[in-house]
Amino acid sequence: MSFQLFGLPVARGVAIGRALMVSSSRVDVAHYYIEPAQIEAETQRLREARDAVVMELETLQRELPGDAPAELSALLDVHVMLLQDELLSAATKQWIAERHYNAEWALSAQLEVLARQFDEMEDDYLRERKADLEQVVERLLLVLSQGAAGGVRGGGLAQAASAPGGGEDPLILVANDISPADMLGFRRSVFTGFVTDVGGPTSHTAIVARSLNIPAVVGAREASRLIRQDDWIVVDGDAGLVIVDPSPIVLEEYRFRQRSGELERERLGRLRHTPAVTLDGEPVELLANIELQSDAAAAIAAGAQGVGLFRTEFLFMNRNGELPGEEEQFEAYRGVVAAMRGLPVTIRTVDVGADKPLDRLSIHELRHEQGLNPALGLRAIRWSLSEPSMFRQQLRAILRAAAHGPVRLLIPMLAHASEIRLTFEMIDRARQQLGDSGQAFGPVQVGAMIEVPAAALMVDAFLDRFDFLAIGTNDLVQYTLAIDRADEAVAHLYDPWHPAVLHLLQHTIQAARARGKSVCVCGEIAGDSDFTEVLLAMGLRSFSMHPSQIPALKQKVLRSDTRRCVIKRPQRSGRD
Repeated sequence: MSFQLFGLPVARGVAIGRALMVSSSRVDVAHYYIEPAQIEAETQRLREARDAVVMELETLQRELPGDAPAELSALLDVHVMLLQDELLSAATKQWIAERHYNAEWALSAQLEVLARQFDEMEDDYLRERKADLEQVVERLLLVLSQGAAGGVRGGGLAQAASAPGGGEDPLILVANDISPADMLGFRRSVFTGFVTDVGGPTSHTAIVARSLNIPAVVGAREASRLIRQDDWIVVDGDAGLVIVDPSPIVLEEYRFRQRSGELERERLGRLRHTPAVTLDGEPVELLANIELQSDAAAAIAAGAQGVGLFRTEFLFMNRNGELPGEEEQFEAYRGVVAAMRGLPVTIRTVDVGADKPLDRLSIHELRHEQGLNPALGLRAIRWSLSEPSMFRQQLRAILRAAAHGPVRLLIPMLAHASEIRLTFEMIDRARQQLGDSGQAFGPVQVGAMIEVPAAALMVDAFLDRFDFLAIGTNDLVQYTLAIDRADEAVAHLYDPWHPAVLHLLQHTIQAARARGKSVCVCGEIAGDSDFTEVLLAMGLRSFSMHPSQIPALKQKVLRSDTRRCVIKRPQRSGRD
């Protein structure tokens, strides 16, 4: 019997094939108390398990095949960092020492603490790193259950990659979730699509699927339970739809769409070097959002005219309480500048804070953090200004990178005139320190992110001081509507089409244009083709998005006439 499952579309296109099921390998956890004399031995068990998993992941990374996407190596790095993070290891040892929990119980207890903290994170990408944490803990639990000598090889996708699944028929992987390490168990040609129960647009499965240009649907809830081995399934990566046991008519329709999609991608690829100009002659700048240095290659391949947003948070996360030094940051920023081959790179200063812990916290402090509203806490520029030494280090590193190519400096979450004043004082101080030490640095334009309604309403004050603006629509929508996107009870009220949001967008864009200052939208709506003509009608001429979204947006721009664009929600067919 045919049925449909709905999830989140994260990698566009259509995949048709037989389901290859990978059952969840969740480990049953024993719960028991240990004697005080056993604390050291239990702590040693935990340490040996961690070392075994770290060694395994590092071996996998060294043995990466030459055709593996760069994202896999970066995601394996994330897993190793999580394993070595004091928030996991030290706090787990504390459960053992203070509560006399066995290692497995202590690890599970700490996972619950951190998982709730991840759920409260404001940033979508960082919130979805909870899946990485869960997979790291699962690997640790597996080693603990087998003994550290048992290793972590075998099972999961390692078996799935060699398992028979329909002969010569194309295969679609269906799983609860897929870890970066598991993805090394197969080559690009083995699977034509992915379906997972969990995950979001920035989950590791989504990242790798996009890098391989493989259709994927994540967050499909009960997919791995309802789909059976060898079922014929269709993965509609455009609509976030999975069709199980499709009828001959539906199957033929999707095969036609699949062929059409392949031709469309080839056609869009030919637009790479075509200038993005509307029908009435308005040039439009299409930029890329990136998180890692390796993302720069994808931006170049997609025809991006530069980087509109380089998020620097990953240099600061999961470092055992130690922040990156100036040299490490400089090398990372210079690497991106060099990779972009003379195209401009906009580097945003670190956006961390109460919802993105960097330092070692006790169990009691972690529980206290859960009671806070992280979106309204000490984050972004507020946190940077509270850590002046760290902030000056980052500013110096960015200024030094600017000596190697065009760099723009972007400041997140400004809302107060005092924050603007203090930020420029810090930039001036960083320049002075570099000059005094004889280090080379380059000129930078300084921009402000408009993410808070207060900033949008007082945009003229920002335009008096800043060279350009970047609108972070994800936060702007959340703060305007008082909606916590991480809270499932109210997430359905998150609406970028709300009239108040549209008013703030139009007000900000038109104010910048009236002053002759550039303004870019770098939130999710920048890559949503439904918004393209609306933003063009408001006067926007600069969009920054995930590299994979650039070709389709360029086509939309080429087909638009700004004289006929109107500011209203388009009529959409199908499921919203």
